Amino acid sequence: MTHSAPPAAIAAIPTRSGVSDETAGMLLGLIGVAIFSLTLPFTRLAVGAGGLSPGLSPTFVALGRALVAAALAGGWLLWKRAPLPPRSALAPLAMVAIGCIIGFPWLTSIAMRTLPAAHGAVLVGVLPLATAVFAAVLAGEKPSAGFWIMAMLGSALVAGFALRQSGGSLHPADLAIFAAVLLAAMGYAAGGRLSQTLGGQQTICWALVMAAPVLLPAVAWLCRDEAAQIARAGAAAWTGFAYVSVFSMFIGFFFWYRGMALGGVARVGQVQLVQPFLTLLGATLVLGESLEWPTVIFAIAVIAVVGAGRKMQVKRV
Repeated sequence: MTHSAPPAAIAAIPTRSGVSDETAGMLLGLIGVAIFSLTLPFTRLAVGAGGLSPGLSPTFVALGRALVAAALAGGWLLWKRAPLPPRSALAPLAMVAIGCIIGFPWLTSIAMRTLPAAHGAVLVGVLPLATAVFAAVLAGEKPSAGFWIMAMLGSALVAGFALRQSGGSLHPADLAIFAAVLLAAMGYAAGGRLSQTLGGQQTICWALVMAAPVLLPAVAWLCRDEAAQIARAGAAAWTGFAYVSVFSMFIGFFFWYRGMALGGVARVGQVQLVQPFLTLLGATLVLGESLEWPTVIFAIAVIAVVGAGRKMQVKRV
């Protein structure tokens, strides 16, 4: 499977032999998005929503997955004998840790207790626009007016789809998803910018290691406080936990940050517009949630917008 490729091989992907940096960045970003697209279905599996199996608590899933990924990151850094990041990288790394490692997993884990993965998926569809906003603020990129129009059109499509699916009103847990999107967008933009100098692998690995001192005592306390629930968790819950720990929290970011370093934060971020529909497909395969024909129509429309947005100018500073 594509998302099982070893992370160390990613940096070796050629970008000069007939393939532009932008194209390579878009392809790597798409692989990252494919990995991330299964995060909500497997998170829902991990928390045992819908009575699929005895599940783990949302907080344990969010913090535990980050701690597992931090251990993998520490091992990778030792293996590579990576130097310590410069002091100038600490603030962006903190944004990645707060946004992508703690904030997004925790808030989405809470939301997945009550929201179907398919519903949450379409709300996450506004992530490309949010990422472009943070890219303009944090990464010094200057998207053209046409780019903004395509980004807003794509976001309007997925927002309209979300409202259609929910009968014209938003569930209280939707607010958790929107907050998660803002935090993830901040982490994506900060990490994408930093990966241009530090490298995508080191960016996510150092952010995970930076978060470890907070995660370790928190997870240790949860293991003691929720020991009975952890012991009751079924195989399906642990399968979901394993996926979000290894793929969503670690391997996916190797592709994602490398892609943004090559192709630009705002432009590669637009690939996320297809993520809701990949998540819908994943929800159907993993959870058995229904996939209706309007989803296919919206998917085609969003993919068309992504293609148009890719042709719009984005100035990189």
